[in-house]
Amino acid sequence: MVGKRLQPSRLVVPPDDEESTIDYFYDVPGSMPGTLNIEPDAPPPVIVLIDYSEKTAIRLQVETPEECAAHLDTESVSWVDVKGLGSEDILKRLGAVFTLHPLVLEDIVNVPQRPKVEEYEDQLLIIARMVMLRRSGRSFLTEQVSLILGKHYLLTVQEEPENDCFATVRERIRLNKGTIRKHNADYLAYTLLDSIVDGFFPILENYGEEIEELEDEVVANPTRQTLEKIHKIKRELLTLRRSIWPQRDAINALIRDGSDLISDEVRVYLRDCYDHAVQVLDMVETYRELSSSLMDVYLSSVSNRMNEVMKLLTIVSTIFIPLTFVAGVYGMNFNVEKSPFNMPELNWYLGYPLCWAVMIAIATVLIVFFKRKGWFENFSTVKSRD
Repeated sequence: MVGKRLQPSRLVVPPDDEESTIDYFYDVPGSMPGTLNIEPDAPPPVIVLIDYSEKTAIRLQVETPEECAAHLDTESVSWVDVKGLGSEDILKRLGAVFTLHPLVLEDIVNVPQRPKVEEYEDQLLIIARMVMLRRSGRSFLTEQVSLILGKHYLLTVQEEPENDCFATVRERIRLNKGTIRKHNADYLAYTLLDSIVDGFFPILENYGEEIEELEDEVVANPTRQTLEKIHKIKRELLTLRRSIWPQRDAINALIRDGSDLISDEVRVYLRDCYDHAVQVLDMVETYRELSSSLMDVYLSSVSNRMNEVMKLLTIVSTIFIPLTFVAGVYGMNFNVEKSPFNMPELNWYLGYPLCWAVMIAIATVLIVFFKRKGWFENFSTVKSRD
């Protein structure tokens, strides 16, 4: 039996007119542990090796996993970055080179997994979710990043070869900026986790601006499209929440559990990373509450607009009711020759102008009365904003 997954599969990419949330991978009950489920459209793996020490740094694109074996036991730090999950053979060979437990390889390949930390004999598995802004600046992409930390190496496995937020880390290693080349592999793992968490902030800034625009739109001119925008934001914020909530717990586990692969110095840095994750989660929760309140404001605005329209129609109807009554009375056309009481006004010289004067006077009195009652106030919401 093979594993099955919920949709969407490898890369959660919500289009501009569609919403998605992360559905974690699941196995069919009773399936064999360690079964790999490769997506048919998964890109082939690209393996990049960055080996560095305080004095030197090299970057190589290797063809086979076996080429990395010579760098794993050296005193320098080896970062093996695998992008793509499209070859079961290469992934299994990668597992053999790094002596990965079958369950570790399963968690790496069968995506998406829930962010977590698992400790093995001489390795530490960290599952994280990375989010990136679309090129359009609207919405975001999200994919799983798996980090396997060893004593002198760090193996990272990504779903896609084109999207990640590690460019600044690679540049720091290449140019020897900061202190990254003076530390061990655990500091590199912290740096990548910090980049992943910090990647949430630009996305949340966009959502903050979008929510502010929606607040104005909901109050001034709520439409069906406004409701769809609110629903889309709620769904995407739910995706962010499901990404950062377990990720925060995973970082906390790295600080609390005391693995031998994480030094005390790096735990201090991880506390800062944890604070950033908490800040991201607070922002997500705040925006979710704001988006939920926007729904209430939308319904209130629609109701208020309807009330204003009904008020206007009531005023117009109330003014024209007596005028319609007068017009109806004089539209009966009783024969005045039969009786002097049968509408003698029809023979008056000024009967028609007097009828108009009476109707205008009635309308004027009603308009003045309604104005003093304040019925003409707050009609601004009826007007559409350009």
